[in-house]
Amino acid sequence: MKKILIVDDDLPSQLMLEIMLEDYCKSPLKAMDGLEAVRLCKENPDIDFVLMDIKMPVLNGYEATKRIREFNKDIIIIAQTSYAFPDDREKAITSGCNDYISKPYNQRDLKELLKKWTKNIMIF
Repeated sequence: MKKILIVDDDLPSQLMLEIMLEDYCKSPLKAMDGLEAVRLCKENPDIDFVLMDIKMPVLNGYEATKRIREFNKDIIIIAQTSYAFPDDREKAITSGCNDYISKPYNQRDLKELLKKWTKNIMIF
């Protein structure tokens, strides 16, 4: 099992991700904003993946990712956003995210993305 942090200020989105990941991560950590995500990453250096929403209150996903990269260069951070602009992927990568997925996405898309970033993975 992997340790995952879901960062999203939308509770239904958090719940959907938790259900999509239940065979992969039994109890994901959750944050409602970027500041909370930074704190949880500091307190849990063994997190394998962060699913980082971009548009959030307090501290957006780009800034949260930059702050996390100050103390953890190895964690896999995947930006997730409902924005659909062509430069969003590039902006996410520039801020320190490893990859990007556009909402809405399905379980298969998420599985493929996680497989891309994991070795010897046991999911779904």
